[in-house]
Amino acid sequence: MQSREPDTEATVPPKPFRPRGRLQSRRARLALALTAGTLALLCLGGVSLFIALYDDATKIERTEPDAVVDNFLGAYLVTKDDEEAKLYQCDSGGDLTQLRQYRDDTVSREKEFSVGIAVTWSSLDVQTTGSTGVVNVDLTRTITGQAGRDSSSWQIAIVDQDGWRVCGATRV
Repeated sequence: MQSREPDTEATVPPKPFRPRGRLQSRRARLALALTAGTLALLCLGGVSLFIALYDDATKIERTEPDAVVDNFLGAYLVTKDDEEAKLYQCDSGGDLTQLRQYRDDTVSREKEFSVGIAVTWSSLDVQTTGSTGVVNVDLTRTITGQAGRDSSSWQIAIVDQDGWRVCGATRV
């Protein structure tokens, strides 16, 4: 009998065939890239649409003088928010000295007597000539929960500067 010498080289069995993974094929990578790109464009479009709609919804309308005066008085006398009131004022800021004194007097009375004072207005009478005009308005201060009341007539000067804006207030 012949003796066989053992093989010094070990034979490595061939690797079993495995199909490529999902993302290893070219088609799968291309489909993934196209899907991701499409989703990114849809998201950008959605964000752009949201911004446009939000901008329209929060846009300050200055087309009607009485609406501008109404919003200005609400910001200036009720919420006492000077930054919001500036949105309705003319570029120069206007002469609001008398109206500022009226507001300061209201605040000091509230503190002095420990009461709340509500400021309301009525009779917005608009008179415009070209790009200027006045709005006559009656301001009323009422002590909340009591019968105390104070009324005064005012003339609010307005000007059309890319929409109507308040440029002054004078007690009549």
